[in-house]
Amino acid sequence: MSDDPRTLVSTDWLAQHLKDPDLRVLDASWYLPDAGRDPKAEYAAAHIPGARFFDIDEISDQRSDLPHMAPPPEKFMSRMRAMGVGDGHQVVVYDGAGILSAPRVWWLFRLMGHADVAVLDGGLPKWQAEGHPVEDMEPVIRDRHLTARFQNQMVRDVTQVSHASKLGSTQIVDARATARFRGEAPEPREGLRAGHIPGARNVPYTDLLNPDKTLKSTNDARAIFTAAGVDLTKPIITSCGSGITAAILGLALERIGHDNWSLYDGSWAEWGMFPTVPVATGDA
Repeated sequence: MSDDPRTLVSTDWLAQHLKDPDLRVLDASWYLPDAGRDPKAEYAAAHIPGARFFDIDEISDQRSDLPHMAPPPEKFMSRMRAMGVGDGHQVVVYDGAGILSAPRVWWLFRLMGHADVAVLDGGLPKWQAEGHPVEDMEPVIRDRHLTARFQNQMVRDVTQVSHASKLGSTQIVDARATARFRGEAPEPREGLRAGHIPGARNVPYTDLLNPDKTLKSTNDARAIFTAAGVDLTKPIITSCGSGITAAILGLALERIGHDNWSLYDGSWAEWGMFPTVPVATGDA
């Protein structure tokens, strides 16, 4: 793969740059409750040297009933300052699954107007498998100011997605597993209807990953989107269960040069709960 400090970097790239004074590494591990994993405990036991823990559930909009919605810019800025992440830093985000939740934090930085951020390809599992160092010490942190410039075009709400669904000019691409998309498998969250947003296409995020949980090549990703009926000349809204894996689709789109995409932050946790919006089942 070609390293790009604004989208995706390899473990080799990170190993070479780990001691750069303006590099900041973030552990953004997050799992569904049924995974039985505790990301904070895993971080405390072993993390990439110098990494800070980015708590996706805490660094969110706590005023919302929906899970881990994007935080207000003021909260994001204050949390990043406390973590010593600021203007002029190159940020690299990883997770303990390979690629699962790290792209969500990559998207959050982009949403806040910070472009120098990349996901670590293959995450902590690949880093450790290759024998790179980990530590259990908390990093020494010095405050650093981060300027947030909120990018409205990178996020969509239920009203905007409903319009897109009706008009069809913007495509909706759903990252959930096919059985959930078709309404054949129950949702992991209580009280949600089964199915998908009418007109949406289905690209399960797992289709975009290699067996070692690295991101597939740009040529492969382009072919996967196209095979799913996605027109890559049109704007795209990515969606999933709760706005986490939708960012994997966004990362893949960005890698293939499709920068006209946004993320439906509420995703199925919101759409599946609303009784007034329609739900489709079966294939797209």
